[in-house]
Amino acid sequence: MNAVRIYHNSRCSKSRATLALLQERGCQCEVINYLDTPPSVEELVQLLDQLGMTARELIRTGEAEYTELGLDNPALSEHDLIAAMSQYPRLIERPIVVANGKAKLGRPPESVLGIL
Repeated sequence: MNAVRIYHNSRCSKSRATLALLQERGCQCEVINYLDTPPSVEELVQLLDQLGMTARELIRTGEAEYTELGLDNPALSEHDLIAAMSQYPRLIERPIVVANGKAKLGRPPESVLGIL
């Protein structure tokens, strides 16, 4: 089975459930604790491309930083939002699983099975 990368937050139940599901399927997982090692702007651009999502679709609007930084401003560019997510990784929706050149958000956890 191909290597699978998961951008993981151990305090998130969806992230834990997704990781457990991958391990049950025998996946060799590279676990990236993205709060400790945030993805760079370049990595986020690639992830968004693989996800087929915009930065606005991937950003967590319920986090304090979202409001504090005024990220609800529609005038902000895609790059502005990506830069904010790289600097404040709690803003990144989770978990993100990457396999076979594709990425999928683990919400619900079973949604990642389509890229394995």
